[in-house]
Amino acid sequence: MTSTAPTSDAADHVTHEQRIDLPRLARESYRAMLAVERTVELDTALSDLVNIRVSQLNGCAFCLDMHGRDAREHGATDQRLDTLAGWRESPFFTAPERAALGLAEAMTRLTDGPVPDVVYEEAARHFDEHALSQLIFAVTVINAWNRIAVTAQMQAPAR
Repeated sequence: MTSTAPTSDAADHVTHEQRIDLPRLARESYRAMLAVERTVELDTALSDLVNIRVSQLNGCAFCLDMHGRDAREHGATDQRLDTLAGWRESPFFTAPERAALGLAEAMTRLTDGPVPDVVYEEAARHFDEHALSQLIFAVTVINAWNRIAVTAQMQAPAR
């Protein structure tokens, strides 16, 4: 039996028109979001993991493209990025990274209920109060960006 690799052309790809140009139409609000993002003081590698994992959960292709590129530029390995969605079973993440990812998932999935005490306490065990506060804001910011990008149907640039 022979098989052929699937071919790809423009007709095979899902495309959407961007719905609204928020950076232009809501310039001050967009700038304010950028300003809040710049206040977050979180380790770059951890920030990259959180941004990617939350964007995976929210289905934000624009942010996945951007933060995946960023993570690779910051030295993340393909192996870690390839197994991020299965971080609980992957041996490539540290205990603090796991605690941060657990908190990020719980904060992102609030429709499942409030952030469980055990999840929060695990994060608090690995991060001092300042670092934990920064992690909470990092998760909040990427969730906000995901909602903006998904709603506006922002498009990742073709490369």
